[in-house]
Amino acid sequence: MRKYNTQKKVVCAMSGGIDSSVAAAILKRVGVDELRSSSRFANARVFDVVGVFMKLYDSPRFKEAEKRAREIAEILKIPFLSLDLRKEFKKRIINYFLNEYKKGITPNPCIVCNKEIKFGLLLEKALALDADYVATGHYVRTSLLKNLTIVKNVSRVRLFRGKDKERDQSYFLWMLNQNQLRRILFPIGDYARAEVKSLAKKFRMFFLTKIPKSMEICFIQTTINDFLKRYLKPKLGAIVTVDGKKIGEHQGLFFYTIGQRKGIELPGGPFYVLDKDLKKNFLIVTKNERDLYKKELIARNVNWIFGKEPKLPLKVKAKIRYRHEPASAAIYKIPNTKYKILFNKPQRAITPGQSVVFYRKQELLGGGIIC
Repeated sequence: MRKYNTQKKVVCAMSGGIDSSVAAAILKRVGVDELRSSSRFANARVFDVVGVFMKLYDSPRFKEAEKRAREIAEILKIPFLSLDLRKEFKKRIINYFLNEYKKGITPNPCIVCNKEIKFGLLLEKALALDADYVATGHYVRTSLLKNLTIVKNVSRVRLFRGKDKERDQSYFLWMLNQNQLRRILFPIGDYARAEVKSLAKKFRMFFLTKIPKSMEICFIQTTINDFLKRYLKPKLGAIVTVDGKKIGEHQGLFFYTIGQRKGIELPGGPFYVLDKDLKKNFLIVTKNERDLYKKELIARNVNWIFGKEPKLPLKVKAKIRYRHEPASAAIYKIPNTKYKILFNKPQRAITPGQSVVFYRKQELLGGGIIC
C-alpha cells in the first residue's frame, strides 16, 4: 500500500442520510488513490474530513436532516459546518424550476442542482477552506488511475455507473466538467446499497437504516402540482384531440407532462398527454398509447464529460429519464449546436425539458436537454 506523508483535506456533503454519512465514514479510512483505483481498499487514514450540511430550503424536514448530520459528525469525530445556501438555491434552482414549467416544459432540477450547488457553490466554498476534494454519497464511480486517460499531458477523469445498478445516480451528473470531476470523490460508488447499510451498522449509525426514503425533489413537500399552484397563476386553455377537436379545458399547461394519464379527468378515457401547443395554449391528448412512442429527439446544451466532442455519428445507449432502461441509439450533429438522437426502437413519452444521457457500456459520456 502506498505511504502518505500528508493528509488530504476533503469536504464531505452530509445530508443526514445513510449514503452521505457512510461516505464520510469511509473517507476517514482510505486514500484518494485507493478510492479511484480499487473497488475495495486497505485501512489508511489519510483524509482530514470536514462534514458540511447545506441549508437549501426552510422546512421541518431540512431542520431534522441538519440535526442528524451534526449527530453523525459527532459520532465520526469530524468538524461540522452548516452552510446557508438558501438564497442561491432559490435563485438558481427553484426559480429555474418554476420558469421552465411556465414555458410548458418539464425540467429536472436535481441535475442543475448538482452542477450549480453541490459541485458548484459547495466546491467553491471547499476550495476557500483549502480543501483538496469534495465528496458526496452518490452511487457513481470516477477513475483517474484505473483506466487513466492522458490528453496533452492532462489527466482526464472518466465517469462510470455505480456498482449498484438500482441505485446508480450517474444520470444526474452529466452536466459536470473536468475541472469539477478532478476535485470530486464518490466513496460509496463501489458498494451496493445493502453493503452501505451494513457499514452504517459497523460505524455505529444504526438509526440511519430506519430513516424514511427521501423525496425525489427536496424542496417539494407534497406534490409537484401543489407546489406549482403556490407560485403560478392558472392559465385556462383547451384540451384537444390529435385532430383538433376540443373535449375539455385545462388549468395550465404546466400541470401536465408528456405521457401523463392520471389527472386529465375527461370522460370516455383513459387519455394520455401527447403534446402541448404553447402558442395556442392547447393540451393535446390521445386515447392511443402507441402515439406516445417516437424514434428520435433533438437535444440542446449538450455536455461531454471527457471535455471534447467525440467523433460522430456515435452509437450509444441513451436514457431519456432516470428510471428509463438505456436504449440503443445513434447521435448525429445538426446545425445550431444541437444534436439528433435516433433510437433503434421507438421510446415512450420523450419529454421536452428532461435530460437525455449517453452511455458506452458503463461509462457516462455526456448528455443534453431534450428540446
